[in-house]
Amino acid sequence: MAENQLGGQQYLILPEGANRLMGREAQRTNIAVGYAVASIVRTTLGPKGMDKMLVSELGDLVITNDGATILEEMNVEHPIAKILVEVAKTQDKEVGDGTTTAVIISGDLLRNAGSLLDQGVPPAAIIKGYEMAEEKTRSLLKMASNEINIDDDAKLQDIAEVSIGSKNIGGESTKTYLTKLALQAIKQVATREQGKITIDRDFIKVEKKEGGSVNDTQFINGVLIDKEMAHPGMPKSIKNAKIALLDVALEIEKTEVDAKIEITSPEQMQAFLNQEEKMLKDMVDKIVKSKANVVFIQKGIDDVAQHYLAKAGIAAVRRVKKSDIEKLAKATGAKMVTSLDDLAESDLGFAGQVDERKIAGEQMVFVEKCKDPKSVTIFVRAGTKQAADEVERALTDVIGALTSTIEDSKYVTGGGSSEVEIAMKLRDYATDVGGREQLAIQAFADALEVVPKTLAESAGMDPIDTLVQLRSKHKGKDGKVYGVDVFKNSISDMDKLGIIEPLKVKTQAISSATEAAASILRIDDMISSKGKSPAGAGGMPPGGMGGMGGE
Repeated sequence: MAENQLGGQQYLILPEGANRLMGREAQRTNIAVGYAVASIVRTTLGPKGMDKMLVSELGDLVITNDGATILEEMNVEHPIAKILVEVAKTQDKEVGDGTTTAVIISGDLLRNAGSLLDQGVPPAAIIKGYEMAEEKTRSLLKMASNEINIDDDAKLQDIAEVSIGSKNIGGESTKTYLTKLALQAIKQVATREQGKITIDRDFIKVEKKEGGSVNDTQFINGVLIDKEMAHPGMPKSIKNAKIALLDVALEIEKTEVDAKIEITSPEQMQAFLNQEEKMLKDMVDKIVKSKANVVFIQKGIDDVAQHYLAKAGIAAVRRVKKSDIEKLAKATGAKMVTSLDDLAESDLGFAGQVDERKIAGEQMVFVEKCKDPKSVTIFVRAGTKQAADEVERALTDVIGALTSTIEDSKYVTGGGSSEVEIAMKLRDYATDVGGREQLAIQAFADALEVVPKTLAESAGMDPIDTLVQLRSKHKGKDGKVYGVDVFKNSISDMDKLGIIEPLKVKTQAISSATEAAASILRIDDMISSKGKSPAGAGGMPPGGMGGMGGE
C-alpha cells in the first residue's frame, strides 16, 4: 500500500525511538547542518584567520586553525556533518592542504542551493548545474594557471609561505626557515622517472619533541628513530655505519603447539640453558659475519643476545615500527632480511653517522649523513606539546602543497583572485547555458566568492565593498591577478606579491566541495533507527543540529 494512504502510520514499520525527516524538511535540516559546520571553520581561513581550542572528554587540548584537525577533533555526530568531515579528510589525504577552503565552499554551495529550493528549483536541476559549473571551473582554472618546475626555488618558496602563512607558529623568519626545510626535504626524496617527478610524502618523516624553540627544528639527511639502544653496553656513536634491517626475533621462539620438556637432573637443566645460549650466540655470529655494526630489528632481542651484540661492538635497536624500517631502507639502501641465514654484506645499508642522543629526557637514535637518501626527517622542536603539534600540522600542509605543485607543474594566483575571476566567467557561461541550470551555475559562482569575502572579513575589511572592488578590477585589462592583500587591507596584484597556490589544491577543493554538496542535496528522506542500536551508537540526532559536537 502506498505511504500516502497510510498517512502517519509508516512509523509502524520502524523501531521505537526511530526518527524520520522527509522531503523539504530533510533538505532544509541538512543544508542548515552543512552550513553550520562550514561556519565553524570559516574564520580560520587565511593569514589573519583565528584559532580554535578543542577540549576532549579526557581534557586533552588542541589549539589549531587546521580545518581537517578541527573537524576531526570536534567528534561530530550528525551524519551530514560527517560528510563534511570526510571532505576535509579527502582533501588532506589527496593534496595535504586546502581543507578549510573545500569545507567553506561546500557550505556556501549548500546555502545557495537552499535559496534555489525555496524558489521552486528542483534538486536535480541544481545538482546538474553544479556539476556543469564544476567541470567548467576545472577547465577555466587550468587555462588561468602558470607553469612551474622543481628548480624554480623562488616560486616554490612563495607557495610554501602562502601555505604556512595562516599558522600561528612564530614570526615571518621562523615560517621562512620551516618552509626552506620542507622544500629541502621534498627535493631530496623526489624521484624522476621518464621525465616525470614523483614525491612520496610518506618518506618525509616529521618527528616532534617538545623542548627548545621552533627555530631549533632541524633537517636530518636520514631517519630519526624514537627508540634507544637495546643494551647500555652498546656503542652510542658509530661512524660509517653498516646497517642491517631484520624482521627476525633474536629470541628462542616458542613452539606453536604445547610442548613438555622433562628434566630430571641439574646437569640436564644446565645443558638445556647452554643449548639456548648457543642458539642465541649463533644468531649473533651470523650478524657479526655479515660485518654489520648497527642493527634495526622489527621484533624483540633476548637479554643474552643483547649481551653478545654489545660484546661484538654492534649497536642494536629493537621493536622498530614497520614504517620506520621502510624509511631506513629508503634512506640507507639496506634490504629487509627475514632470515639470518640469508643475511649478507650486500644486504647492508650505509649511514655516515648513527648516534644515540638524549632529547628532552628521552633517548633517540639519529641515522644521518646517508648517501642520497630517499627518506628524510624533519625534527620539530617547540616550547609546548600544543605548539609542536601545530608546527607538525603546518609542515604537513606545506609538504602537501609543494608536492602537489611539483607533480602537477602548475600554480594559480591566490588571495581570492582566482575565485573572483572564475566566478565572473561562470556567470557568462550561465547565460549561454540557460534553463534552470543557469540559476545553479550562478549560485555556484556566488559560492566561490566566499573565499575573498572571508579573507576580507578576517582582515577587518568590508566584505561587500571588497568584492565590488575586486569585480571592477577583474573587468579591466590584466585584472585577473588582483586579490585581497590582508596585510595592507587593500586590493593588490597577487602575482607581484608572490601570493600563489597550487592548481591541484584548488581543483581538488572545488571538486570535493561539489561532490559533497550534490550528495547532500540528493537526500530527501532521513531515517535513524536508533531504537535498534545502543545509546550513542552514532545515528541521526533529532532536531537537526542537536547531536553535533560543540565548537
